[in-house]
Amino acid sequence: MPVLLNVPPMLLLGPAIAALLVYAVLRWVIWAPGTGTSPQTVSEHGLWVGVIGWLASSLQGAMTLGIIPANPSASAVVGADSIIPALAWPVLGCLGVHALGQVSYPGPRRMRRQAVLSVRRIKDFLPRRLALTTAAIFVSAAAAIARTATLPGFAAVAPTTVSDGAYGYYNSGGDGRIPGPEVAAWLGGALLVLAVGTWLVLWLIGRRRQLESLDAADNAVLRTIAMNRLLRTVSTVAAGLAVIAGNFAARPDPAQQTGSWTNFAGLAATVVLLVMWWWRPPRLASAGLGVRNRPESGIATGRQHPAARLVSSLGALLGLAAAVPLVAGAFLAPVIMAAAGYGLAGLVALMGICVLLVIAGGELVLQRNYGSPEAPRTWPRQPVNAALLTTAVLALLVFLAALVVTTAGRALLAEDPGWVPVALFTAGTCVAALPAFLRARSRQGVRDAPRGLDAALRAITVHRIVRTLAATLTAQAGVLLLTQTNAWAAVFGSDAFGDAVDPAAGSWWPATLAGAVLAASALVIAIIPVGGLARKTPAPLPRKEVAA
Repeated sequence: MPVLLNVPPMLLLGPAIAALLVYAVLRWVIWAPGTGTSPQTVSEHGLWVGVIGWLASSLQGAMTLGIIPANPSASAVVGADSIIPALAWPVLGCLGVHALGQVSYPGPRRMRRQAVLSVRRIKDFLPRRLALTTAAIFVSAAAAIARTATLPGFAAVAPTTVSDGAYGYYNSGGDGRIPGPEVAAWLGGALLVLAVGTWLVLWLIGRRRQLESLDAADNAVLRTIAMNRLLRTVSTVAAGLAVIAGNFAARPDPAQQTGSWTNFAGLAATVVLLVMWWWRPPRLASAGLGVRNRPESGIATGRQHPAARLVSSLGALLGLAAAVPLVAGAFLAPVIMAAAGYGLAGLVALMGICVLLVIAGGELVLQRNYGSPEAPRTWPRQPVNAALLTTAVLALLVFLAALVVTTAGRALLAEDPGWVPVALFTAGTCVAALPAFLRARSRQGVRDAPRGLDAALRAITVHRIVRTLAATLTAQAGVLLLTQTNAWAAVFGSDAFGDAVDPAAGSWWPATLAGAVLAASALVIAIIPVGGLARKTPAPLPRKEVAA
């Protein structure tokens, strides 16, 4: 009991809030407004479980586990207070998301239920080749972790510049590391929890009740899909633990004056990541058009219109537009890091602006190829659904709150305001959204379009604009938290354990954790699908909704 009383409330409240939000999102996806549970919403639900689980599995904060930095002001992951959050969040997070994915499925609601007499076992739905590959990755990770138990620790040496002649200078010193058995115990425990948790989630997938909206065959495929997504995620986490062990083992002793080192486990983990991306799950037969389900009607038929295909094809182009600044930023990493966070805020803004320019260009191409002055210009009754609009408003409030706290913290530290560059970058992104919105509002109607298609295409464009702005605002709030942790430490003054925080001591982990959560949330917001929007967009009113 005394141990439980000493647990900080934030360490319990944070995971509870995160689990509640994930459950609410997954429940909302599978219970699509206006349509209820269907094979399409079940497929989207499985995709969201995989995406959120993958985002929660990032081990980036634990990559320097056991490494003693040579710079005293740098943050170190060498004690229980820093190692436990760095390992627990990705390991328990990815397992928890997949478990919540099963719990969020609706239970039986019909008065008469169809019973299945066969016993559901894990091996009946388990993808065999993927399971064997995952087992091999776990064994390899265990071997890499066991190797670290044989390695000694050594002290860090502060970097100094030494002259060996009239013109020759070289730097000495380097990072140290804690004893290997300690690192092996932490990583081995995380791998064991991951393995046991994976088996428990597999058992939960196999024992879950049948969905009434699917037949027996599709229910079996759905379980295989869930197991596929789970095994692919835990495989990357196990490979990440092996990378951490390899990073620890490759560090040279600074006393031996050898500064170069290579972590070959990182290359192997990259191969694992690419393989797991390629290993796609099967698809539900009832989720697409075919002999097992009736063809869609109404606006769905209008999707065969060339204008609808053009708008749909822009989705992949938007992803490429966002990736171009990200790839360019990889080559300019020293410049971005030297910009003290402002370069990162500029990179986020540039990604948003590129996406918005592609959206505006798509509207120009749409009018040039398929626009007609004789076609009616219709505007949807609800261009943005309530969920996305609420998300955008919350993103704006979070960004403004982060801006205010950052400014107040820098004022307490007697430093220059840190909100001006980030605010300007964000305002520039919002201004860049105006051409796309005005183009969607004023472009000509689509010729030979079925009733309601023109309004649906405009709604998709507005949805993409609002989605981009919401993701940008959330990402910029995360940038403020990640790069201005000293300002947040100055405002709040104490950490989750009640200890005083020195703003000059380096990063403050609650702010870093919150910034990472916001960055992951921005990525989730950026991929909110618009596939079902056309089906849900109501037909325009003939008098009030027709543009002049």
